[in-house]
Amino acid sequence: MVRPTFEHELKEIHLDLLKMGTMTEQAIDKAILALKKKDIELAQKIIENDTEIDNLTEEIEKKCAIVIATQQPLAKDLRLIIAAMRIATDIERIADHASDISEITIKLSKFEYIKPLVDIPKMADITKEMLKMALDSYVRSDLELSNKVINMDDLVDDMYDKLLIELQEIMSKDTSSIPQCINFLLVIKYLERIADHSTNIAEWVLYKITGKLKHEL
Repeated sequence: MVRPTFEHELKEIHLDLLKMGTMTEQAIDKAILALKKKDIELAQKIIENDTEIDNLTEEIEKKCAIVIATQQPLAKDLRLIIAAMRIATDIERIADHASDISEITIKLSKFEYIKPLVDIPKMADITKEMLKMALDSYVRSDLELSNKVINMDDLVDDMYDKLLIELQEIMSKDTSSIPQCINFLLVIKYLERIADHSTNIAEWVLYKITGKLKHEL
């Protein structure tokens, strides 16, 4: 039997999650744009907006807890709520990393970059696409799309390894570049973690659909 209140509460959680995902996709985009243009004002806005995303996470967690306590969902509905809570946590951490990159932008803004920023934006584009695809797979309950996201994580890991080697070589040839290279190493580490969290989201979508956790797939 359809419970109107329950359906309404699930829809609210769903919409909050999508709003949070859209805000976070934009935060990644703007964080890399600010890094490329050394735009301190934009970087500062991303840091400030992170609070709104944190608040949305708490709101989703509260709504999920209320639904579990008052509606006592079973099986598929319970899996959906658990997945929504875990996905909200992963999105919130992705937003944190966009904020972390923005803090680095502010630190580096006064310096000439040691090399043109080409590969880092490419890596960011792929991680942002992974997040978008993971959220699409959530909306459509699309197993195939979730698996594509999981497979893309290897591509980001390869890009991370190549950039790591390149930055190590630059530091070995020019010790004055070490402070800046360390900051770029942090940026690529944050991007690699964004890919990991997007992979987690895809795995929670698989759980929502199949009831299987990642180690059971």
